[in-house]
Amino acid sequence: MGEKGAAPDLDGKDLNIAIVVARFNEDVTKRLLRGAQDALTRHGVEEPDVYWVPGSLELPVTALALAEKGGHDAIVCLGAVIRGETFHFEVVAMQAAMGIMQVQLDTGVPITFGVLTTDDMDQALARSGPRNNKGAEAADAAVEMANLLAEIQG
Repeated sequence: MGEKGAAPDLDGKDLNIAIVVARFNEDVTKRLLRGAQDALTRHGVEEPDVYWVPGSLELPVTALALAEKGGHDAIVCLGAVIRGETFHFEVVAMQAAMGIMQVQLDTGVPITFGVLTTDDMDQALARSGPRNNKGAEAADAAVEMANLLAEIQG
């Protein structure tokens, strides 16, 4: 049988990918989106569907609706949660992560977590730039996981 996934399969030419993007902290999330779109283009994915939502807490339910509807091989979730003075940061970050993971496990559709959780805007900008872009990394993971699960499921 051999090893599967030892080298990432990043051929996306036959894949249909959706991207769900939070508008909150839009200066950062637009950069994440650009990184994800650039990565998908490099991998041969044509015209990913893009859905904007108010914030990171709305990512899981949107990913669930898309996964249940079918038609997407993977879903990329992008957001930016930046620490403030209250506990709100922890609540949003944890619930977004848990929700996205639960949707992925419940539906079997790979859903990648491109949500930044940073202490300040400088850290968020550093992780959403042209050289270090977590949106691009989430897109890479989506293509890789869509291909790996397709191979496993036959």
